[in-house]
Amino acid sequence: MAPTPGLRRTSRIILMDEDGAALLFMTAAPDSTRFARWITPGGGVDPGETHEEAAIRELFEETGLVVDSVGEPVWSLDFDVAWDEADHDRGHAEYFLLRCERFEPVSTNWTESEHVDMTQHGWFTADELLRSGQPFEPYDLPRLLRTAAGGV
Repeated sequence: MAPTPGLRRTSRIILMDEDGAALLFMTAAPDSTRFARWITPGGGVDPGETHEEAAIRELFEETGLVVDSVGEPVWSLDFDVAWDEADHDRGHAEYFLLRCERFEPVSTNWTESEHVDMTQHGWFTADELLRSGQPFEPYDLPRLLRTAAGGV
């Protein structure tokens, strides 16, 4: 099944702990291969929502963390989507940076598909992520983590 032409807007959150590590989830892609890669918490922007509102909502849904604000985006990315089971063929992601104490995320508010697709989580520095040898998204994630950690 080919993706339906269209743009999906997403908000993603770089949660950075006091040691410069970010919370990442191992998630299966919307593809018949079920390709798994490390990504930051976040997801789609619902109709009528701003990127900031979506980031706050997704952060709660995926981690249980409640915040009033995630500030301004620190990075954005426009990309093509090649996953064969995706319902869109283009994406636009806004990334937000939020500093926090390390915590254990909860899955209480995950969707049914997230309980299947999200197989593990961990806190990683850029170097730890690269040393893992495992795939990650976006392509520039290690640089984003290093830049964010620079302020720790």
